Amino acid sequence: MNYCPQCASPIAEVLIDNEIRSGCPDRSCGYVHFNNPVPVVAMIVEVEGGVVLAHNVSWPQQFYSIITGFLEAGEDPLDCARRETLEELNLHALDTQLVGVYPFAQQNQVIIAYHVKAAGDIQLNHELDDYKIVPIDKLKGWNMGTGLAIEDWLKSRR
Repeated sequence: MNYCPQCASPIAEVLIDNEIRSGCPDRSCGYVHFNNPVPVVAMIVEVEGGVVLAHNVSWPQQFYSIITGFLEAGEDPLDCARRETLEELNLHALDTQLVGVYPFAQQNQVIIAYHVKAAGDIQLNHELDDYKIVPIDKLKGWNMGTGLAIEDWLKSRR
């Protein structure tokens, strides 16, 4: 954002409550851009044989992850987990449990992660171009974002 959406003044770094923020330098306007994180729901989708990891069409070829989706306005995160599992994989959620909430500063997101036991025949939507089912004993997380949710879920199973 280059200009204030309220008065059209150029956006600048301003001191607000002892914090440097982007905002309108015109104090009478008072606009502040807080850049709050975006809520994302992540699903550790378990099917017969393991956990589904998918490849997004826009990612590097070797990168696979659990299923994620943006929370819609007014949507319950649990409903989002079920909806995204169906939309992205064509699988029906049989049981859904909260795993935890995780920061993902690299993408300015907060991740709400669920374990979803699901059934059906996998059919990928247009966002995904490949998937693999990883046996649970071979599944490993990583040190940020959805990888933290995988690590916590694996620990809870022990």
